Amino acid sequence: MPLYPEIEPYDHGMLDVGDGNRVYWETCGNPDGKPAVVLHGGPGSGCTPWARRLFDPALYRVVLLDQRGAGRSTPHASAYETDMSVNTLPRLIADLESLRRHLGIGRWLVWGVSFGSVLGLRYAQTHPDVVTELVLTGVATGSDAEVALLTRGMGKIFPEAFERFVGELSPAERGGNLAAAYNRLLESPDAAVRERAARAWTDWETATIPAPPGSVERFQDPVFRMGFARTVTHYWGKGHFLDEDGVVLRDAPLLKDVPGTLVQGSLDFGNLLGTVWWLHHAWPGSELTVIDEAGHGPGNPGAVKALVEATDRYARGRTR
Repeated sequence: MPLYPEIEPYDHGMLDVGDGNRVYWETCGNPDGKPAVVLHGGPGSGCTPWARRLFDPALYRVVLLDQRGAGRSTPHASAYETDMSVNTLPRLIADLESLRRHLGIGRWLVWGVSFGSVLGLRYAQTHPDVVTELVLTGVATGSDAEVALLTRGMGKIFPEAFERFVGELSPAERGGNLAAAYNRLLESPDAAVRERAARAWTDWETATIPAPPGSVERFQDPVFRMGFARTVTHYWGKGHFLDEDGVVLRDAPLLKDVPGTLVQGSLDFGNLLGTVWWLHHAWPGSELTVIDEAGHGPGNPGAVKALVEATDRYARGRTR
């Protein structure tokens, strides 16, 4: 099943969410359709027009937003003076509630990719009464083990790239939390240090996570590169601002009344920890579809088919 045709928003705006932050949002599709909100990955990637096409525009009112510090939201994380202390998971969850109320939406389907799945899961666990369904891909839960795998753990698979990656760090830093060490570099008052760190971080991501060319090309934009690296390391270096490690998986039973679809590539490195399998079995209302020869991103044709089938099914009130 192909993506739906390209579509433009019928409304958009900037929502003041406090702390000096304004969040960009847009809506497309049918103003009277089933509400759905799209949560992008990264953290720090920003929303893209591609995600609009996962929903039948005749049946859905699709809401997309750029999370704090990303995309068109202000202030952008790439600016050194931007206060990152107010960019946390609890605040992103509060932003979603502010946006939902601003748009007059009672309940909505939550779609998330990668970090968006972390945000979507914790949002639904915190506010299960406003989430009709969850559709998640490139699934993650924000655990310390996931961060360790995607930094130090991948070094055993990509030793040459890992040597370049840790080469920016002191011998003492190489033995600790690598994301936190990089975040310290990205908060340096020296612009040259920050730029070198942002380049090294995104080079590591490019080397370890197979992605379509467009995803790699975005790292050539110095503004995107800086904002992305700063935001990712800010979250990864601080336990995703969760109140305890592993809490998203632990609280999976809280989703018992929320139907969910998990679409996971068989080649997603996160599978090495079994996270999505454990999540599926701890969440009574979920279904798991594994796509052969697909990686972390959602662009694989098999993944697209499964994601569109899920949104189509939920639009018609069916969970299976």
